[in-house]
Amino acid sequence: MSLSIGIVGLPNVGKSTLFNALTQKGVPAENYPFCTIDPSVGVVGVPDERVTKLSEMSKSEKTIPAAVEFVDIAGLVKGAAEGEGLGNQFLSHIRECDAIAEVVRLFEDDDIHHVHGEIDPLRDIEVINMELVLADLATASKALERAERDAKGGDKEIIALRDALQKIVPMLESGKAVRDASLTKEQQQAIKSLHLVTQKPVLYVLNKKSGALNIDAENAERWRQLKQFLNDSRAVYVFVDVGVENELSDVHPDEKQDFRRELGVEDGIDGLIKAGYKMLDLISFFTTGKDETRAWTIKGGSTAPEAGAAIHTDFRDKFIRADVIQWSKLLEASSWAKAREMGILRSEGREYVVQDGDVMEFKHG
Repeated sequence: MSLSIGIVGLPNVGKSTLFNALTQKGVPAENYPFCTIDPSVGVVGVPDERVTKLSEMSKSEKTIPAAVEFVDIAGLVKGAAEGEGLGNQFLSHIRECDAIAEVVRLFEDDDIHHVHGEIDPLRDIEVINMELVLADLATASKALERAERDAKGGDKEIIALRDALQKIVPMLESGKAVRDASLTKEQQQAIKSLHLVTQKPVLYVLNKKSGALNIDAENAERWRQLKQFLNDSRAVYVFVDVGVENELSDVHPDEKQDFRRELGVEDGIDGLIKAGYKMLDLISFFTTGKDETRAWTIKGGSTAPEAGAAIHTDFRDKFIRADVIQWSKLLEASSWAKAREMGILRSEGREYVVQDGDVMEFKHG
């Protein structure tokens, strides 16, 4: 399945530097048929030692990790919802993404101007989030007018849409995100086609700078306010030194963590990618053989036929069974043939719920 995360932020917070650092970790887009060939889109492999180890075991010619598309969204300014700056372009791009990575600047640096003149990360978050709310309010209000008119015809889907929008519009008017609304499954399905931005999960990327004053170290009121907000909203966040990550792009993966530790950087880009994956409730299963070892991305809770569809729709539509083994057990057996010989491969039917780390071989009619 395709997965894309839009990188948003105010000007001069490190958004484009982060995108550059990510795309230098890029993987060949031709291996991922869903990918867009666009200069503002980077295809990044999900760090996963399991793929490497399985590939070594199978002596695979190709090793293909799971992938995430990161989209560099035009810089957001106050008034974007009304078309200020690159507002309309920004909104059309972000609507297509599955999730949002919101870059928030934590460092003081006189050489890098902040659009509001001073560093106040909570204010920055509020500016961005309000622009997203206002954009959704414009979309939802128009949709509600249409749905209220069309619901008179008695169509169940339109009635579900109207009911959902009657909950959503007042929330947006009070400055709250769509993701905070209590919607039934039918209502969630009904609003899907609107691509509302504040329905998407948000990962806050807290950008620190080595050698500068970072406000978490200062522990002043502005840091305490930000921490309170992150805790109260149960937000997902990672600390990244975007400048350092950009410089580390060419460093061997084994040495990167040592450099990060020396510089006092916490999560880094690998942490960001993994957090995005987890936030979207995604897991990986694997296929392995002489030609290639590949990680496939699926939603947690997917059945074997649903997982098979990630490879080819025949594996879903004509599914018979799947041979399954956890990756660590397969490594212990040292080969697929040996695992079969030992009787530790399981044959699973269409009800089987795929587990993170399963290695699978599908049989279809």
